[in-house]
Amino acid sequence: MDKLARIDGTAIPFGQKNVDTDVIIPAKWLKTITRDGLGEGAFETVREIEGNVFDDPAYAGSPILIAGDNFGCGSSREHAAWAIGDLGIRVVLAPSYSDIFSGNAVKNGILPEVLPQGAIDRLMEEAQEGSPITDDLETQTVPTHYQDRFAFDIDPFRKHCLLNGLDEVALTLARDTAIGTFESARTASKAWLTTGTNA
Repeated sequence: MDKLARIDGTAIPFGQKNVDTDVIIPAKWLKTITRDGLGEGAFETVREIEGNVFDDPAYAGSPILIAGDNFGCGSSREHAAWAIGDLGIRVVLAPSYSDIFSGNAVKNGILPEVLPQGAIDRLMEEAQEGSPITDDLETQTVPTHYQDRFAFDIDPFRKHCLLNGLDEVALTLARDTAIGTFESARTASKAWLTTGTNA
């Protein structure tokens, strides 16, 4: 997955609370086994409403999504993170997330950033005005056009993974030598595990 350190750009001022994974990507889109194209179905029911922010040309290609409290609640579908990523969104700003969505987001290179409601409100104003937003994972801050500087916390391991573009496969491959050493030692001491005999 791509590294994430600093994201600059417009933000989609969505702001709705309790957006579940069925809203993020409806169940009919879950038949696919690939991540490609899921952005087309992302927020489908919201996009059916005339004048929605997702189809507003002012926010086309925005790498940041501003959402409300309890974002990503509902079922555990990883497709929700895939769909958001396929839209080109790298950062979601919200007061809180479901634990499963938050984990899925990080594993797919998306930063689920927690900010207090006051900061979200301020950033919504900036996004609606079309002001670009900067999100800096290295310094864990979001400075604003109005000279605010919102700080956020993140688990150090998640930060490490996002900064270095490490998903679960990459993390495993990074331990390739240690895994090989362990397997060789195990085979030498317990040959019956690989040969099928107790000899």
